[in-house]
Amino acid sequence: MMQKITVLYGHPTDPEAFETYYEKNHLPLTANMKGVAKMELTKFLGTPDGKKADYYRMAELYFKDVEQMQKTMASAEGQATVLDLSNFATGGVNVIIGTVQNTDES
Repeated sequence: MMQKITVLYGHPTDPEAFETYYEKNHLPLTANMKGVAKMELTKFLGTPDGKKADYYRMAELYFKDVEQMQKTMASAEGQATVLDLSNFATGGVNVIIGTVQNTDES
């Protein structure tokens, strides 16, 4: 079954600096990780009632199975990406892992 790592970024102390670093430094590191089947990036706008979202951004990395996820994250590229989080994620970061359950009706 497909596995997913979800990275939830708290609101940074300097959003402009976060965005610059994220685009120019962190995403290129992530792009070097072999074995990522799909990646989705989300920048939150807020809640339906107009409040500030609990998180600033979310990154979702999909892997074909647990073994591929473990191999990718243990690689030099995976470790470099993880270690880079402390360079820009000033609002903190939560990382969670899950199994994808598709509910397509087709």
